Amino acid sequence: MNDIAALPDIAGSQPDEPKTLAEAAYRRLRRDIIEGIHPPGEKLRVEHLKDHYAVGAGTLREALQLLVTDALVVAQGQRGFRVAPISLDDFEDITRTRVLLETEALKQSIECGEDAWEANVVAAFHMLSRAETKLEEGNEGNREEWELRNQTFHEVLISASPSRWCRHFQNILYLQSERYRRLSLFRQPISRDVHSEHQAILDAVLARDVEAATSILTEHILRTLEAVRQIPSDVLS
Repeated sequence: MNDIAALPDIAGSQPDEPKTLAEAAYRRLRRDIIEGIHPPGEKLRVEHLKDHYAVGAGTLREALQLLVTDALVVAQGQRGFRVAPISLDDFEDITRTRVLLETEALKQSIECGEDAWEANVVAAFHMLSRAETKLEEGNEGNREEWELRNQTFHEVLISASPSRWCRHFQNILYLQSERYRRLSLFRQPISRDVHSEHQAILDAVLARDVEAATSILTEHILRTLEAVRQIPSDVLS
C-alpha cells in the first residue's frame, strides 16, 4: 500500500482552520517571520509577544516550539527564543536540498499520478494565474492570495508522490526558501517572468515528460537563488 497524499480541493483551497490557539499563534508567527516582520536574529520575548498575538505565555511557548521544529526559530535554553539567522551559504544549502527532494517527488508524481492528480495540477495553475492577474492590476492586497496559490501549485505538483517524507521535508524547505524569496521580491534585483516559468512546468507535466519537467523545475528554483545572490551581503547577515 502506498502513501500518496489525498488530493486537495483546489477550487476552494484555503488553509484549514487552526484547531487550537497554539496552532493559530504558530501560523501567525510563521507568517510574520517569513514576511520579515520579525527579522532574522530578533529575540522573541514571550512577555511582549503574548499580548500582540492575544494568547497566554504557555500557548505562545508551544507555538515557538513548533517553529523550532520548522527551523524558523532557534531555542536558546534558558535564554528564550530567537528568529533563525539567514545567510547566503544557508540558502544555497536549502536550495540544493530542495532541488533534490522536489524534483524526485515531481518525478514520482508524474509516474504515479492519475487523472485526478493531473486535473488538480491544471486547477492549481488556473487559480495561480487568476491571482497573478489580480496582482498585475496593482492591488498589493492580493499578494497574500498569490502567495497561497503559489504554495498550493508547488504542493499539488508533488502530491501524487508515494513518499510522505519527500512531501514533508519539501514543505519545510519551501517555507525556508520563502524567507529569502520575499527578500528578493522586495528588492527586485533581477527581472523574471514567473508566470511563464510556471506555464513551462505545467506543460511538461501534462506531457508526462519527466526529464523536461524536473529540468524546468530545477531552473525555476535556481532562479530564486540567482536573485538572492544579488542582494547586498549586509542584508544576509
